[in-house]
Amino acid sequence: MGDGTKLLNEMSDRSREVFRRVVESYLETGAPVGSRTLSRQLTEKVSPATIRNVMQDLEYLGLLESPHVSAGRVPTQLGLRLFVDGFLEVRAPSADDRQKIDETLGANASDVATLLDRVGGALSGVTQGASLVLAPKHEAPIRHIEFVSLGSDRALVVLVFADGQVENRVFTPPPGLTPSAMREASNFLNSLAEGRTLAELRTMMKKEIERHRQEIDNLSRALVESGIAIWDEGPETEARLIVRGRANLLDEAEGEELDRIRELFDDLERKRDIVEFLELAEEGEGVRIFIGSENKLFSLSGSSLIVSPYMNADRRIVGAIGVIGPTRLNYGRIVPIVDYTAQLVGRLLSDRS
Repeated sequence: MGDGTKLLNEMSDRSREVFRRVVESYLETGAPVGSRTLSRQLTEKVSPATIRNVMQDLEYLGLLESPHVSAGRVPTQLGLRLFVDGFLEVRAPSADDRQKIDETLGANASDVATLLDRVGGALSGVTQGASLVLAPKHEAPIRHIEFVSLGSDRALVVLVFADGQVENRVFTPPPGLTPSAMREASNFLNSLAEGRTLAELRTMMKKEIERHRQEIDNLSRALVESGIAIWDEGPETEARLIVRGRANLLDEAEGEELDRIRELFDDLERKRDIVEFLELAEEGEGVRIFIGSENKLFSLSGSSLIVSPYMNADRRIVGAIGVIGPTRLNYGRIVPIVDYTAQLVGRLLSDRS
């Protein structure tokens, strides 16, 4: 942001006011702003000709541009970035916005996925954009693990989590498996598992197998390793992306923009760059704003992303919440809504655990 600060310092008070008013008017109306309109709005009386000169200077600096043949100007991506960093006034969310989000999340959801789906619906409804919610991997501690034989070449591993969720996976066990090896493998895992998450169990299991190599039967060890390994590659270990409110963006778009937004949603549904989406949120607490091509995922559609991480009871970032919209978003209103929602989800997740 060094270049932006330098630009701001070099701008005169008049240039700053012209720039701020062009951007604010554009964000409100979506229309280019002309010098005549501005001359009526400025605090000091300045002629349209003087304002035109200031706007030309701002265009030369790369902060404004003229769309097509219009006499007015709109901010460039660099201009929007400068505005967001240097001029944006972020207040607390309005009581009305807070109430709408509180109401949606007030009813106790039976599971985290339902809760986060509601969050997505509430955010897209309140902001009139599309919402993204990156759901956490299932990280509840494990209560019990059981291996069940389904025949000579198929077995089931059943995982019961402390929050009541049960997951089953079918896999191919090592050949020649005996019922006693099944029991031994289950007992071995349960002695390690209770109170640990799956990720913690995997780390612990490798160490313990090394330590007890002589004591644990070869078949039992192979069963433990193959049974737990399937959780490494299954879809449940991925963070799940919930996208709501795509119609909000599509309804307002037309022509070329419509195609770009469709492409954006296709990318999202294929989960391209999703890891990057979480990483950008993990780089620090609080809301981050990405405008257009500042984030690879949104470079084609010319959209903006406002995103905030949320945390669990241990203050670890486990997911992210965001709103996508055209670069002409009402940043001042949406930033606090995203921040408020992320903090609320973090508290709800902490309460559940």
